[in-house]
Amino acid sequence: MSPNQQPGSHQQPGPHQETSPPQVPVVVLAGFLGSGKTTLLNHLLHRSGGSRIGAIVNDFGAIEIDAMAVAGALGDSTVSLGNGCLCCAVDAGELDQYLDRLVNPSLGIDVVVIEASGLAEPQELVRMVLASENPRVVYGGLVEVVDAAEFDDTRARHPEIDRHLQIADLVVVNKLDRAAEGERVLGLVRSLTDRAAVVPATYGRIDPEFLFDCRPSEERVGQLSFDDLYDETHDDAGNDDSHNGHAGHLHTAYDSLSFTSGTPLDPRRLMEFLDSRPEGLYRIKGYVDFGPYDARNRYGVHAVGRFLRFYPEPWAAAEDRLTQLVLIGSGIDTEGLAKALEACRSDAPHTADEHGMWGVLRYVQHPDEEEGEDPPVDD
Repeated sequence: MSPNQQPGSHQQPGPHQETSPPQVPVVVLAGFLGSGKTTLLNHLLHRSGGSRIGAIVNDFGAIEIDAMAVAGALGDSTVSLGNGCLCCAVDAGELDQYLDRLVNPSLGIDVVVIEASGLAEPQELVRMVLASENPRVVYGGLVEVVDAAEFDDTRARHPEIDRHLQIADLVVVNKLDRAAEGERVLGLVRSLTDRAAVVPATYGRIDPEFLFDCRPSEERVGQLSFDDLYDETHDDAGNDDSHNGHAGHLHTAYDSLSFTSGTPLDPRRLMEFLDSRPEGLYRIKGYVDFGPYDARNRYGVHAVGRFLRFYPEPWAAAEDRLTQLVLIGSGIDTEGLAKALEACRSDAPHTADEHGMWGVLRYVQHPDEEEGEDPPVDD
């Protein structure tokens, strides 16, 4: 059985079945002490693009963002658990209580970031997120932050970092500006991952689009975001950065591909594509039209790292039946991926066999199934 597969019945939803509520991705942010997790979280909060971020952190006082105290903008969307390892301090049920609060629609939170202790076991945190019984919670990936300048010493002190890298979905190689052998460290980190996207960074500056969809600023209603409170011409230390041409520069690039097809996709071919997705491809999101294989529903797709889930929902009466996908990664061959997706188009869009959807339906979770029974991490 695939590590993402959920056992159980896989009947297609009827035309009047209610669709699942919008889900909030929950990202686990891990890394050993001093790697730059808090700096990265600060960066995401400052550059959220209008999206609202909920945070679960070990020590709220470590978040050095004065704007939070000034406006109280995130006062109700931050959970502080004090010092200690989250994987030891709480169990799955208790974490679910915090998640229940943060993903409540009344808060309008778009993504939740769990900043783990430097000594936490990321695999256990991933399991806890996947075990959530809240239908609004969806796993958003494991982000492992490493200190490029201290990577060799960290591996010597904490050999378990190799295992952490192997199960990560996204690896941020931070503090490259301080590393004497940055390219060697990058190559070594890539060799230790299992097809994860590996991105270089300084001061934790990665593009938020890796982790969540940045909401356009005009959609902000009724509250201040950090973009309203923080001048983008200042760096994380509060210094004016506009004079050196680096204002707003994220210090790392990502590759993205948008794919649209008016021809339905063949489910078997799409699953072959998804099962063999390449190293560095971190996120896949969008909707798929499988044509006669399921004429009533379009299928929302959410993939992060090796995690994959489909969400069938009825087509609207006047809706154009299109497949629309966005792929995001680091160092990916966008031209090759586009050709591979083109090859997924159905040669016979008006016919379907009864077994064609089996591969897709393995990744459809149903109300009577528990998320997280078989999480996408290795034992």
